[in-house]
Amino acid sequence: MQQTLILPHGGVLVNRTLRGSLREAARKAAASLPCIPLSRMNLADLEMIAVGAYSPLTGFMRRADYERVIAEMRLANGLVWSVPVTLAVSEQQAQSLKEGDEIALCEGNRPLAIMKVDEIYPYDKRREAREVYRTTEEAHPGVARIYAQGEFLLGGDFWLFDLPSAAKNEFPEIRYTPAQTRKIFAERGWKRIVGFQTRNPIHRAHEYIQKTALEIVDGLFLHPLVGETKKDDIPAEVRIASYRTVIEAYYPKDRVVLGVFPAAMRYAGPREAIMHALARKNYGCSHFIVGRDHAGVGNYYGTYDAQRIFDEFPPEDIGITPLFFEHAFYCRKCGTVVTAKTCPHGKEDWVYLSGTQVRAMLNRGEPLPPEFTRPEVSRVLIEGLRKWQEQHPDQ
Repeated sequence: MQQTLILPHGGVLVNRTLRGSLREAARKAAASLPCIPLSRMNLADLEMIAVGAYSPLTGFMRRADYERVIAEMRLANGLVWSVPVTLAVSEQQAQSLKEGDEIALCEGNRPLAIMKVDEIYPYDKRREAREVYRTTEEAHPGVARIYAQGEFLLGGDFWLFDLPSAAKNEFPEIRYTPAQTRKIFAERGWKRIVGFQTRNPIHRAHEYIQKTALEIVDGLFLHPLVGETKKDDIPAEVRIASYRTVIEAYYPKDRVVLGVFPAAMRYAGPREAIMHALARKNYGCSHFIVGRDHAGVGNYYGTYDAQRIFDEFPPEDIGITPLFFEHAFYCRKCGTVVTAKTCPHGKEDWVYLSGTQVRAMLNRGEPLPPEFTRPEVSRVLIEGLRKWQEQHPDQ
């Protein structure tokens, strides 16, 4: 097949999943190896590396990659990579291992992969927090996670023989691997695909941005993140229901693919925007939408810092083309969704809600303003959240 889609980051789509007799042999061997239980983020990273979404990574980062990513946002070989992807263990676990050992990477007690431990190394948690998250405050969820994890990192490649339970049970019908999306895009004849990342329910500003981008490409890959997020974020199943509803009613179905992004949310702001762009490049996207405060949390990042960070790299080093959008909102006088670039009116005519306001209204069962989100979506969100809360009374 003639190459029409963008190449993966690094030129080759990684695949660290075993099949057939190799898979069975690895499963048997793992039963007798030391078991390292993985966190929810580790499990998400395991899946993302194994299926090639984090190409060119083939395992958890060794020291040379880790140090250069922290300092320069590049791997040891010079390739752009902005966020460390590591496996932390306690001092006790580290002391029980030596470099060259093989270990089983486990979900609880269930082995999923075999990893060769190339390196066991200490790291500076505060330095990682300061460089990656731009703060050392534990109130930041990403920083809190770093402070809570082990004191040593294990670096090395792994081979996966069994997917985490989430990969089997959560949205399996749209949990496409990069190889699968590339096949879908090629079959549709798409060459220029724009990816859209979100962890929030879809609203009309999203719709405006996506459709504006769709005017200049062949297709839209709507790719909401469904890995671990903050406890107060809207549950993934409720968000996915909202995306399905709006696509069904308001999008040309032959120009949109809905898939889920299994990554965990790091809330690393600008650095995570780069990481999200590179991952969508691996899925086959040629363009990637970067909006207001991408991957942000609280007030730790400037409104458009996640766009400005792309200026720190030559475009060819990133490969995928970022599309930058200003904060969009509904203007009553314009009668449509606009941005400050296109609307001459004052804030008194603008309709926009913060994520906190949206969650509060939904929790009270109040419909969101139709200028903010489609009525069909509002109904799905209210009902979905009510059912979810009934099923999860302790959360």
